Amino acid sequence: MNDPASLAALILSLKLAALSVPLHLVSGLLLGWALSFRGPWTALLDVFVTLPLIFPPVVLGFALLYVLGRQSLLGGWLTSLGVEVVFSFWGVLLAAWLAGLPLAVKTMQAALEALPPSLREASLTLRYGQWCTFWRVLVPNIRLAVLTGTLLAFGRSIGEVGLSLMLGGNILGETETVSLAIYNRVMSGENDEAAALAIGLGAVSTVLFLLLRRAAHPRET
Repeated sequence: MNDPASLAALILSLKLAALSVPLHLVSGLLLGWALSFRGPWTALLDVFVTLPLIFPPVVLGFALLYVLGRQSLLGGWLTSLGVEVVFSFWGVLLAAWLAGLPLAVKTMQAALEALPPSLREASLTLRYGQWCTFWRVLVPNIRLAVLTGTLLAFGRSIGEVGLSLMLGGNILGETETVSLAIYNRVMSGENDEAAALAIGLGAVSTVLFLLLRRAAHPRET
């Protein structure tokens, strides 16, 4: 904590957590719900959701670097609007969101598909619309999966290095997360600082595991 760079990395990671957790919660629910409806159009959406899980993070980050860079059509348009994604906080946030997205979506999708079809049918019979049925009937019945998916996504996002390195640029004091700070300290031979940061990140992961276990087995002491 006496190191300004490490403190900046910690603050940045906390900011990312504050934004990525609600993003994973909402996007996990909506995308999981969309994928629970089987159809030809869902295959493309499933590919988009699963890519961060099966693609090497550096490869995916490299592809996004080309898509969102200033020289690309999309990147140039965003730049003209004053939005810098690559090598900025927004690039790191995008990396954190993409890294945890498959875990959030797949966990919630599986829970939605496991619900008996009669639950949705009964709600629709009572003249609840699809949207109202989703939020007021289906979501309350998968509360544990929502919590699990969100926590897993958060745990995955705070440990992301490859995507963050490519999209954020690993800029000291600006886009350096705790995970990147550990990597940088090891590369510069500052093993004590790296160990301290690693212990802190490991403690967060352990707390997440205990929360998941407690939620899955609430009667255990």
